[in-house]
Amino acid sequence: MSAVSDVVDWFADPTHWEGPGGVPTRLLEHLGLSAAALGIACAIAVPLALWLGHVGRGGPLAVNLANTGRAVPTFAVLVLLAIGPLGFGPGSTVTALVLFAVPPILTNGYVGMREVDRDVVEAAKGVGMSPWQVARTVELPLAVPLLLNGIRLAAVQVIATATIAALVAGGGLGNIILLGFGTQDQAAVVAGALLVAAFALVTELVFVVLAGLVGRRPSPAVAEP
Repeated sequence: MSAVSDVVDWFADPTHWEGPGGVPTRLLEHLGLSAAALGIACAIAVPLALWLGHVGRGGPLAVNLANTGRAVPTFAVLVLLAIGPLGFGPGSTVTALVLFAVPPILTNGYVGMREVDRDVVEAAKGVGMSPWQVARTVELPLAVPLLLNGIRLAAVQVIATATIAALVAGGGLGNIILLGFGTQDQAAVVAGALLVAAFALVTELVFVVLAGLVGRRPSPAVAEP
């Protein structure tokens, strides 16, 4: 019970909620790192996934290459970037997280586009829709739920993995955990881990709500000529 009370006392200590090392500041840093990495990953992976899924060529190769990249530990990539051209700081962390976030978005987006009923696609072509119109008004709306699921997976993974930013002076909630290890403060380590877990859980819930809203949207209809 003493360990639990120590963690409670840590959260109750007002000094942990103030200044540049306080929880609000570290949370904003963590949010900034995660949002930047997820935004860049979406900008890269979403258009590529939708295009590959629409044309139906080259997708499996791209997905396999992206998933192969996941075999490389993010920490190893982060260290190489930090001692390389990007140096210590947020840049190395965001780059490593982008590489980590692209595969689930690319995979789910591609699969979502390819799983659209081909009969619906052919019907859209049959009424005179251009390839762009088919992709935008038929395939994309039907692929959104699976694409959103990929973004959700990437977001939760990025938030959890962004804790390693502290190892290269990148900021974030990982600094609380790292400081706890450095000072042998178990309460700080547990508190930092709980904050990261809570952040990831809230993000998960946000995407669940978004998925529910998307699921209630009507499916696109293809009018007969």
